[in-house]
Amino acid sequence: MTSALADLAVITGVAALLATLFQRLGLPVVLGYLLAGLLVGPHAPHFLVVDPGLAHPLSDIGVILIMFSLGLEFSLRRLVRIAPSGGIVALIECSLVGWLAYFSGKLLGWSTTESIFAGALCAISSTTIIAKTFTEKGIHGRLSEIVFGVLVAEDLIAILLLAVLTAFTAGGRADGLTGTGLSAAFLGRTTLRLLVFLALMLAGGMLVVPRSIRFVARLGRAETLVMACLGLAFGFAFLAQKAGYSVALGAFLAGALVAESGESRLAERLLRPIRDIFAGVFFVSIGMLIDPGAIRQHAAAVAMLVAVVVTGKVLGVAVGAFVAGNGVRLSIQSSMSLAQIGEFSFIIAGLGTAAGVVRGFLFPVAIAVSAITALLTPFLIRGSSACAAYVDRRLPHAVQTYAALYGSWVQALGSSRRRTGEWARIRRLAGFLLLDVALIAVLVVASSLARNPLAEALSRVLPLRPVLARALVTLLTFTLALPFLLGALRVARRLGLLLSEEAFPKSHHGLDLAEAPRRALRSTLELTILFASGAPLIALTQPFLPAQFPFAVVLILGVALLAIPFWRSTTHLQGHVRAGTQAILETLAAQSRSGQDGVAKLDELRAMMPGLGEPIVHAIGASSKGIGRSLKDLNLRGLTGATVLAIERAPGDIVFPTADEILRENDTVVLTGTREAVSAAQDLLRQPGKATPGFTDGDMVG
Repeated sequence: MTSALADLAVITGVAALLATLFQRLGLPVVLGYLLAGLLVGPHAPHFLVVDPGLAHPLSDIGVILIMFSLGLEFSLRRLVRIAPSGGIVALIECSLVGWLAYFSGKLLGWSTTESIFAGALCAISSTTIIAKTFTEKGIHGRLSEIVFGVLVAEDLIAILLLAVLTAFTAGGRADGLTGTGLSAAFLGRTTLRLLVFLALMLAGGMLVVPRSIRFVARLGRAETLVMACLGLAFGFAFLAQKAGYSVALGAFLAGALVAESGESRLAERLLRPIRDIFAGVFFVSIGMLIDPGAIRQHAAAVAMLVAVVVTGKVLGVAVGAFVAGNGVRLSIQSSMSLAQIGEFSFIIAGLGTAAGVVRGFLFPVAIAVSAITALLTPFLIRGSSACAAYVDRRLPHAVQTYAALYGSWVQALGSSRRRTGEWARIRRLAGFLLLDVALIAVLVVASSLARNPLAEALSRVLPLRPVLARALVTLLTFTLALPFLLGALRVARRLGLLLSEEAFPKSHHGLDLAEAPRRALRSTLELTILFASGAPLIALTQPFLPAQFPFAVVLILGVALLAIPFWRSTTHLQGHVRAGTQAILETLAAQSRSGQDGVAKLDELRAMMPGLGEPIVHAIGASSKGIGRSLKDLNLRGLTGATVLAIERAPGDIVFPTADEILRENDTVVLTGTREAVSAAQDLLRQPGKATPGFTDGDMVG
C-alpha cells in the first residue's frame, strides 16, 4: 500500500507541476500530462519511475469517463441540428485525412491492417485539446460554434470507427484484408454480431436507463445521481468488454442512454471534476508508454503522419466549412484549429496493439504525432487570422466576389419557402445517391474478399494464369460498378439543379435575373455532393482494391470536369454583380432626389436581382478609420467576410474597386455578404481613425 501511495503521489504531483507550467506558457495542458508520463515512465529510468501497473487501471477509468461524457453530449435533436454543416465538414475531412494516412502507411511498407489503423487514428481531432485551448484563449462566437459542431460529428464518426475496428480485431489477424485471413462469411458474421450487440444494448437500455435516471434525479441528491451514472458507465463498459468489444464503446452507449433522460446537463456538470481527474491520469499513463527509441527509429513515419494530419485537416475542414456557407475567413480559422489528434487516436492505436493486429511501433508513433500536432495547435490558431487574410487577398477577383456572396446563398437556401413536393424529390434523390454509393462499396468489398476463389474458379474454366484471372475479376467488378458510378454522377447533378432552383426560383415571366447566381450555386453544389459522397467511398474501399487501382484518380477527374463549369459560372457572375450594383446606386440616387423612401426601394431591388447577398449602402464618415486606406490594407473582407461591390464618389461616378482602391471621405460603398458579415463590416468602418488598426485577436476569432 505504501508503494502504491508513493507512486500515486509521484504521478499526480509531477502531472500537476507540469500542467501548471504548460498552462503558464500558453501550451496545451495535455502536453504537460504526456511529458509527466514520460518522466515517470519506464523509458526514462531514474528515481521517479513508478509502477506502470498502477496507471493502467486508472487510465481505463479515464477512458470510460471520457467516453461516457461524450455520450452525454449526443442526442438526436443535436445531431439533426449539426448534420447540414458540421456533418458535411467532418465527413469530407475525415475521409480525406483517413485516405491520406492509409496511403502513407502503404508507402512506408506497413501492412494493410496497420495502414487502416493509421488512417483511423489520424482522422479524428482532439476534443480535449481544442476545448482546453479555446477556454484558455477565450475564443468564442461563430468560430467556436463551427469547430465544436465539427467535433461532435467527428466524435460520432470515431465511435463508428471504434465499433468496426473492435469487431474487426476479433478475428482479422491476417496481414491484409485481401488475404485468406478475412473472408466474406467472417465479415458478415462480425457485422451481424456487432449490430445485434448494439440493438440489444440500445433497446434494453432505452427501457431502463432513462426512467431510472429520471427517478434518481427527482430524489434531489447529487451524490446519488453521480453514483448511478458511474454505475451505468462501468456496467456498460463491462458488458461491452465481455462481448469482445472496447470498454470505450460500452461507456459511450451508457452516456447516450443517460442523455435520453433529459438530465444530461446536470449529470455532465456533476461528473466533470471526476472526469477531469481521471482524464489527466489517462494522458499521464499514455505518456508512460512513450518510447523515445521507437520514435527515433520511426521518425520518417512520424514526420509523414504529422504532415498528413496538418495538411489534410486544414484542406479538408477549409473546403467543407466553406461549402457549408461559413466564408473564407472562418473556414480557414476553423481548419487551423482542428489540425491535431488526441485521445481517440490513443484509444484506436491501443486497441490494435492489444489485439495483436498491428505491431507495437504504431502506439509510440501515434503518441508522437499527437504531441507534435498538439504543440502546433496554439500557434496555428494564433496565425489563422493572418493566414485567412493572405489567402483571401491572393484569390482571383471573380472568386473573391463569389466567396463573399456564397454564404448568403446558403442562408437563402436554408430560409427558402419549403415546397413540399420539391423537398420530397430532393430527399428521394439523396436516398438514391446513398444507395448508389452503398452498392458500389458492397460490390468492391465483396469482390475483394472473393477475388482469390473467383480467380481460381476462372483459372479452372479458362486457360488463364492466376494474375490474369484476378485482373479479370477486377475488371468485372468495375464493369458492374460503372452503372452505379454514372448514376451517382447524374443524381449529384440533378440534386445541384433542384437545390439551386430552391434558393433562386426560376422566373416564368420575362427575363430571368437569377440565372447567374443560380448557375454558380449549382456548380458548387454539384462539386460538394460529388466530393462528399466520393471521398468516404474511396476511404472505405481503398483497402479492398488492388494497390494499382486508381480509384482516387476517378474522383479527381470527376471533380476536375465539374470545376470547368464552376469557373465559367464565377466569371459570368461578375457581370451580374456589376449590373446589379450599378442599378442599386442609380435607383437610390434617383429616390434620394425625389425624396422617396430609399430603403423600401432597396428591398425591391434585392427581390428583383437575387443573388447579391444582403447589399447595404454605407457612407464613409469624416472620422472613419477607412479614410486614406486601401481595401487591401483595411482587410475588410478578410476580417468580416463582407466585400465592397462598388464605390460611388459622386452622383454617377461609380468605381468597381480592386484591392488597391483607397477609400475617401464621403465615399458611398455598397457592401454585401451574409447579414452577419455586412453588419461586422459596417461596425469596422464606423470605428474612428485614431483607433488601433485592425481587430484584437479575440475580435478576429469571435
